[in-house]
Amino acid sequence: MRAYTAAEWPIAACLHGVPSVLPDGTSLHDAGPEAWDAALARVASVGFSLAELADSHIRPADLDASARAELVAIAAARGLALPSVHVQRQSVIEPGSWERNLDYAHRTIDAVAEMGMSVFSTGLHQPFTEAQRRALWFWTAQGTLDPDERERWDAAVTRLRELGRHAQDVGLRMSLEMYEDTYLGTADSAVRLVEEIGVDAVGLNPDIGNLIRLHRPIEDWREMHAKTLPHANYWHVKNYARDEAGDGSWFSSTPSTMETGLINYRQMLQDAVALGFDGIILTEHYGGDSLGVCATNQRYIRDVLAADERATDPAPAL
Repeated sequence: MRAYTAAEWPIAACLHGVPSVLPDGTSLHDAGPEAWDAALARVASVGFSLAELADSHIRPADLDASARAELVAIAAARGLALPSVHVQRQSVIEPGSWERNLDYAHRTIDAVAEMGMSVFSTGLHQPFTEAQRRALWFWTAQGTLDPDERERWDAAVTRLRELGRHAQDVGLRMSLEMYEDTYLGTADSAVRLVEEIGVDAVGLNPDIGNLIRLHRPIEDWREMHAKTLPHANYWHVKNYARDEAGDGSWFSSTPSTMETGLINYRQMLQDAVALGFDGIILTEHYGGDSLGVCATNQRYIRDVLAADERATDPAPAL
């Protein structure tokens, strides 16, 4: 049985379309309630009722309890709920920073549970390299690689298990985002990591858009989804048009809507539902009118889910 109808399915917007720094140089996090209201008003204006709170914009762990409550109230006044947080580039195995990052993750879990959220999303990607900061699209430059070392792998399992148990204890799901060159960078490695963590609340965020955009050979997106969707409990969705030479001499990609890129999301959404996926779907887009594309993608998702409902409804009696 489906978790939700097409009209009810929780679909959230990312905050890429909202500046994280104000014109005067103040970060959105530090700017306070008036700026938070203006940012969330943008999200609501394109038809969303849910927004993922990314810590690139606002860090719940670094707000006091009254500010967290005020943020939730501001969102509600705009008709928005904040069901999930995404902690990015704070890897719990980053050399020299892992202890701070682990503590920050624990503080974030407590903060968002207090705010009434249901999902703590994170990953193992580390801060941008200088080359990534200079690139037009950061994924075209090499980032930090998780080493092929058993000791580091075991540390990732142990620390993520610790976070997963904490999340489970306070009623949250924890979802691990797939990302290149990390232990979540291939379908097999991501599934193995979740299985070794072994906590019911911990699943995958199969953000395979992160992988098909790479200017290098990639796994087949169909096979990646087939392996990872059974473990999915939250889902960042985005798409890219991709082209490559038959001899592997060049690769290119550019952001697209969900409907027009390489991944056939109509099939992937249908497959996910058939497998029992019941998580929040988070629309994400880089470049251009990010919020506008996310809004287009929300309509596409609901249309696909509605079509799947009609296709699977029992035939009327003759």
